[in-house]
Amino acid sequence: EFARLVGGRYPGDAADVFRAMAANEAKHGQQLAGRRRELFGDAPRRVSGDLLDDAEAPDRGKPRVFMSPRQAMEVAIQSEEKAQAFYAEAARHAGDPAARALFEELRAEEGEHRKLLRSRIRKYPPGPDVEEADADAPGSDPG
Repeated sequence: EFARLVGGRYPGDAADVFRAMAANEAKHGQQLAGRRRELFGDAPRRVSGDLLDDAEAPDRGKPRVFMSPRQAMEVAIQSEEKAQAFYAEAARHAGDPAARALFEELRAEEGEHRKLLRSRIRKYPPGPDVEEADADAPGSDPG
């Protein structure tokens, strides 16, 4: 959804960053679903997809048409920090020891994801591709 909102303009742009984020999160979701089945079998879920925005999804107000790949990476880092805080809080409230351990593991994984993104963000120059005030000016899009 974010890749569509920012629009693709050149290889490696913000849309590519968001597509890579989505692919990584899809893999993580599949791993998590498998882990849940191992631990809890077919036990009913008490969490719905509606909570995604609260747990791990980036802020939907962050994408901008002319945002740079670095700005997209900053959004990704913020979502990893948000997820880490969510899982830490979930672990505090989990009554089941297996659930608590899973949430602690997920909290630690999100911290590792954040570290990885922080190491990757260094390759991108700071700032937007184009300032939003200039976005409508003819020739303002470098892509």
